[in-house]
Amino acid sequence: MNIKITGSGSYIPTEIVSNLDFAKHVFLNDDGTPFPHPNDVVAEKFLEITGIRERRYVSDDLCTSDIALIAAEKAIDDAKIDRETIDYIIMAHNFGDVKKGAIQSDILPSLATRVKHGLKIKNPKCVAYDILFGCPGWVEGVIQAYAFIKAGMAKKCLVIGAETLSRVADLHDRDSMIYSDGAGATIVEVTNDEGGILAHETATFTYDEAYYLFFGNSFNKDHDPDVRYIKMYGRKIYEFALSNVPKAMASCLEKSDIPIEKVKKVLIHQANEKMDEAIIHRFFKQYKQTPPEGIMPMSIHKLGNSSVATVPTLFDLMIKGQLDNQELNKGDVILFASVGAGMNINAIVYQM
Repeated sequence: MNIKITGSGSYIPTEIVSNLDFAKHVFLNDDGTPFPHPNDVVAEKFLEITGIRERRYVSDDLCTSDIALIAAEKAIDDAKIDRETIDYIIMAHNFGDVKKGAIQSDILPSLATRVKHGLKIKNPKCVAYDILFGCPGWVEGVIQAYAFIKAGMAKKCLVIGAETLSRVADLHDRDSMIYSDGAGATIVEVTNDEGGILAHETATFTYDEAYYLFFGNSFNKDHDPDVRYIKMYGRKIYEFALSNVPKAMASCLEKSDIPIEKVKKVLIHQANEKMDEAIIHRFFKQYKQTPPEGIMPMSIHKLGNSSVATVPTLFDLMIKGQLDNQELNKGDVILFASVGAGMNINAIVYQM
């Protein structure tokens, strides 16, 4: 018995927001004082560090569960399965449905429930639930699906990662330029085909790191103090990721008994191009090697950081041949990895 991803789908929002679109924003320091550099300098430095030129936002009429449903429909069609045979719908997100202009997150009912309702699945034994696990949520959802199937509790799971970070970003905070929206979905099921999930690794660091990402007030001190936005300690996250993510990736690879030379691609969560490049170099350095050219496909330049949607969207784009100069073939070994709020880290070794 092998457990594989048999179908994938994604939703790329229609609203393209370039770095130039932030030209009229009033960026502030965290104490509310004016940021000393003009916005063109901010944008130039931002591009140099993150690699992000543009990002995608959802249109005003859509929420996270809406785009999750679109991606789920595509994954089901791609897998060519009967949706009534799905045992679990695992929906990874972090902020629920936040309507345009709203100040509250809506997670009643759960987003997984909304997706199941939208899919018109009648089977009550199809269990739908949400997972809050920071940016690594989709990867963790796949690990949970794997565990359910291994335990004999399921044969087929729908795992979704969707988020609309544009609805919870403080426009006076330069970090808001990182965030984007999107959705990715996969069918994970038992198959007689070779390969699939070979190993996995997960860790949660909370002693010092729990609040590296948090909900906080706007940098604009005139804003309502009861309205909160996504905030982060970027430098601490960067140092944490560089120290811990390569170790988790190596631990996962060692569990799989796959030599590093056979790893064809590393699909890593993307919030900062420089950070990901440093992570991949540290990962290979553990094996006294340098990363092969093209081993780490990137979508951040045009799609930004869509949190839980980043990795499944990247996977779907590669499967569908929509990422320039990148492809995945049967038998290829890939490594999924992610890091985010919690602070959580996880990885999966997977053979196509």
